[in-house]
Amino acid sequence: MKMVKKKIIVENLKSLVIAFILAMFIRTFFVQAFRIPSSSMYPTLQVGDRLMANKLVYKFREPERGEIVIFKYPLNLRKDFVKRLIALPGEEVGIKEGKIFIDGKQVKNSLINDRYYYNSGLYGAEFPAKIPQDSYYVLGDNSINSKDSRYWGFVPEKNLIGKPLFIYWPLRRIRIVR
Repeated sequence: MKMVKKKIIVENLKSLVIAFILAMFIRTFFVQAFRIPSSSMYPTLQVGDRLMANKLVYKFREPERGEIVIFKYPLNLRKDFVKRLIALPGEEVGIKEGKIFIDGKQVKNSLINDRYYYNSGLYGAEFPAKIPQDSYYVLGDNSINSKDSRYWGFVPEKNLIGKPLFIYWPLRRIRIVR
């Protein structure tokens, strides 16, 4: 009888160890959960939203203007940030009268055009900022309450973590992220 209990305990421990290793592997390479701590992406993402992110997407394709990206904050690599991608490597970005201009032309993307962007900060003035190669320019949807590329500069490509897939918590906000 004692041997049977010991065998059951050993089997359960093996299962737990395998499940833990599998979960860590999936989290490291495929998907990861993130929590939104600030209102910088309001109304798209709200304080307390929890979302799942695809960590593989940028291994197979380049990030696209208008999509939301998750990245390591360039001034503190221990922090993860979530912002909207505005400008791509090599482009010049400017903000004038609340609108985004890339290489002198107003951006025609509803995910970007439907917001008002304040032209503040060192990299957010009306004169264009040149995006370095292998870097991106990101802004919060809630421009007035967002510290983003306008203030601290550009996001190196190597800092990109992934792209949000969907909000899974709170239940009333479950939806795909755009």
